[in-house]
Amino acid sequence: MTKYIYTFLLCIALLLSGCQSLEQLSIDYMLPAEVSFPASLKRVAVVNNMPAVPDNKLIVSEEEQKKSENEITRLTNYYNGDAKLTTESLAEALAKENYFEEVVICDSALRSKDISPRETMLTQEETNELVQDLGVDFLIALENIQIRSLRKISYINEWSTYYGTVDVKVFPTVKVYLPNRRGPMVTVNSNDSIFWEDYGGGEAVLRARQIKEEDLIKEASEFAGTVPVKHLLPYWKTANRYYITGGSVNMRDAAVYAKEGQWDEAIKLWKSSYETKKGRKKMYAAFNVALGYEMQDSIETAMDWALKAQSIAREIDKVDEIQTNNRVSAESFPNYFLTTIYVNELQERKEGIARLNVQMNRFEEE
Repeated sequence: MTKYIYTFLLCIALLLSGCQSLEQLSIDYMLPAEVSFPASLKRVAVVNNMPAVPDNKLIVSEEEQKKSENEITRLTNYYNGDAKLTTESLAEALAKENYFEEVVICDSALRSKDISPRETMLTQEETNELVQDLGVDFLIALENIQIRSLRKISYINEWSTYYGTVDVKVFPTVKVYLPNRRGPMVTVNSNDSIFWEDYGGGEAVLRARQIKEEDLIKEASEFAGTVPVKHLLPYWKTANRYYITGGSVNMRDAAVYAKEGQWDEAIKLWKSSYETKKGRKKMYAAFNVALGYEMQDSIETAMDWALKAQSIAREIDKVDEIQTNNRVSAESFPNYFLTTIYVNELQERKEGIARLNVQMNRFEEE
């Protein structure tokens, strides 16, 4: 759910409920990684376990049928990434996080004798030898890096200009190897996208200005190294949050406290509104209280209040009385929809707390 959709949903509910206004703020919080490393694993080597691909030439190219009337060309290309660049980028990205005491790199291709790209796991003997030679506790190996690019050129009638885009998706695969263990501890298959766009007066001019194949592979390969990191290490997430400011004197005064970061004072006023108001105003107060507690990292309490807001919204929108075929839409149930979004976001934080604490224990022990 993007911040724009979230804001739109909130505005729908507010418009339906009368004269209300809302404020936006950003919140940064940490989420756990998919992988939990024992605190004893302090030194890691990042190794290139892909076969050498000397020229990284195009694997396949597909000229697609135009998807819309204004599209002129649509071309999809597939490449092998530059494993050396991806390995270096992965090692650098891991080192920047300061999660491990030491990150070393072995970016020479261990599978240099392979004729064609393939996924081949490190054997137990290879893992033990590399761990000993590199003086580390375990290995993170790049096993594969594939790139897909989609180049499009369209003509925008309203602007009388050509519009070109290059949308690139990377698919890095990494495996974690521990010494004296058969096979990898875990395999991480991840993907992400980068995007270029440009405007021009002519199709040929625009096509000539698009990123060249060599530069695309280089930049995409470097970007691919950063993608697995949030799957391997705890990471920060920036999210938008909203609170309602109008409707009563308490709500307006609480908004002043909220802007100044005086969450205890704001919560007192919001709770007072919750006790004295009904309907949507009661829901907004509970919604705000939940935010206040989240800003203080009291996630359990924030969840309790978000669920109260959701319960009231359920009654307001008559969710249980209207035939929905198990589908809840923003248009039909704006209040219930927006409160449910927030409940889900808090649930994500709540579920990750225990795992995050385990993953961050290594710093407490130090």
